Amino acid sequence: MNDTTASLAAAQPAPSTARRPIRDLPDELISQIAAGEVVERPASVVRELVDNALDAGSTQITVRLSAGGVRLITVEDDGGGIPQDELPVALRRHATSKITNLNDLETVATMGFRGEALAAIASVSEMALLSRPAAQASAFLLDARSGELRPAARNTGTTVEVKELFFSTPARRKFLKTDATELAHCIESVRRHALARPDVGFAIWHEGKLVEQWRATFVPGQGGDVQDALARRLSDVLGEDFVTQSVAVQHRVGPVVVTGRAGLPDAARSRADHQYCYVNGRFVRDKVLTHAARSAYEDVLHGHKQPVYALYVEIDPARVDVNVHPTKIEVRFRDSREVHQAVRHAVENALAAPRAAALAAAAAASDGAAAVAPGTHDTPGSAQDFKPKQPPAHNWQAQSAIRFEERGHHVADLQALWGPRDATAAPPAAAAAAEVGGLWAPSVQHSTAAGAGPATIATTPPTQGAAPALPATPVGREGPEVAWPLGRAVAQIHGVYILAENAQGMVIVDMHAAHERIVYERLKSQVDSGARIASQPLLIPATFAATPEEVATAEASVDVLDMLGLEVVPFSPKTLAVRAVPATLATAQGFGDAVELARSVLAELAAHDATTVVQRAQSEILGTMACHGAVRANRRLTEGEMNALLRQMETTDRSDQCNHGRPTWRQLSMRELDALFLRGR
Repeated sequence: MNDTTASLAAAQPAPSTARRPIRDLPDELISQIAAGEVVERPASVVRELVDNALDAGSTQITVRLSAGGVRLITVEDDGGGIPQDELPVALRRHATSKITNLNDLETVATMGFRGEALAAIASVSEMALLSRPAAQASAFLLDARSGELRPAARNTGTTVEVKELFFSTPARRKFLKTDATELAHCIESVRRHALARPDVGFAIWHEGKLVEQWRATFVPGQGGDVQDALARRLSDVLGEDFVTQSVAVQHRVGPVVVTGRAGLPDAARSRADHQYCYVNGRFVRDKVLTHAARSAYEDVLHGHKQPVYALYVEIDPARVDVNVHPTKIEVRFRDSREVHQAVRHAVENALAAPRAAALAAAAAASDGAAAVAPGTHDTPGSAQDFKPKQPPAHNWQAQSAIRFEERGHHVADLQALWGPRDATAAPPAAAAAAEVGGLWAPSVQHSTAAGAGPATIATTPPTQGAAPALPATPVGREGPEVAWPLGRAVAQIHGVYILAENAQGMVIVDMHAAHERIVYERLKSQVDSGARIASQPLLIPATFAATPEEVATAEASVDVLDMLGLEVVPFSPKTLAVRAVPATLATAQGFGDAVELARSVLAELAAHDATTVVQRAQSEILGTMACHGAVRANRRLTEGEMNALLRQMETTDRSDQCNHGRPTWRQLSMRELDALFLRGR
């Protein structure tokens, strides 16, 4: 043994071999141990006290803080109050009015129910409880340290005052951050409650100054729309940009109802700090919900951006277990796959609708801008917003080019459609007018006769149901407007971008990204049309050493694996064999290891939903096919082809982003264009 080893051994205390007797812990120590689970920082105290205030039926909650909540936390409410004889009982461990038996615990619908928060807080602070029910003549104040109970003045409701947090455990107090950091955590704790309860007003004071206030936007029993009230509360708490850059979520499947708002891909952030999930009004951090929401954004987010959303899941309380963690921020679902699918489809459906139509409808309904008469816009000092006229009685969707599949096309037609084209060959004038409906023609004929010039593309005349000819008069301030949301194509820039003008101003389209999304969605619809994914047997089954969890998952999920086109069977007690994989993957160039795919599917299936693994792999392959099948840069398009592409964008799901998450088009309003040239200033 060298000197270093000897010195280290000498520094270590000798293990005690004497047996210690088993004995009951003192109540104070038990409470402090429980407080270590419940009370982590001042924000934990604020959360627990606001939970109790909401359970008491409060309509206004005021939080007062000092030194970020370390010196003082006061929570005042106008709820039902606590009777005089129940005040001492409220401070006992495991004393609560929320549940009385096991059935209540399994179907708990209140924010609090464990009955340990007040006792835990009182063990690590100087706490006082002041309360008055409506039927009581006066309020009573209870000092948690001395147990003294005396009359006091207060309106109906409860006030909980917490001073000198962690004064009895100075080691815990050293772990707290700066006052500003602790204050931010306290505000975030109240913000989470405010987002779920638009019927309750909240106010936060710090050092005698009002730092946040959110007034109630909904009064139960007096009419009004709950969703509108929730949207106003989201706007107040998260900012107006959150509402304007998000879409409403409304989805019901079986016993699960999902509502809220999902942020647009353009509003994604670098951090996941604007992701709020609620289960029966309770803010939770749950891997099932987070994974479901993230998977809905898979092919519309660029890079490692994080989506923003506020999602509210309503489910039978008996189907969710909230008694998982002392902080009640984690839950466990009886059927996590059911909830995962509901949340994922809810967000996917909300994001699928193209935004162009919604923006056009909002602009048409806006009363804030006035129409500009011809010749008045050039007058200095009279710059005004251009107000679009109401669209014609017919539906713009009826004018759009008919869907790819309805014309009897196939994937093989895509390469022929966008094949190399001689820039000197221009289609006849008569054919150009027909290209609006002929862009997706069943066949593209390349005819080259002897002695003739370069090959030309003859587009098939539009069949019944195709888009009619575009109006000859350009859209603009001095001509009739077009009801199409993305407007009318006017030019192509460097063979990359399409310029179009609509009633709101100018639209710039990345033609490759836009067409890539269109082709990608068509391919996905063809693959998704079958109820079961076709499988391809492997010539030699791939075996791998599996964990007990993987073996159990494979044995219990035979039907799900079969639906996914996978056949994974036990080969030995500790070995699994992959005998078949999805045919679309087996025949794809560059398909990786079947064992890796099986492991990923089994891991996802054990956690939440395995269908996303195969779908993600399929999406990558289909995305590559769509990229190669989409129109390339420097491909010169005719006006008819450009307009047909715009019409397809208006009717294609998720056409606002390509399948890599990049935007496909941008709108520049007349106000923005005027600002570029200082018009009216």
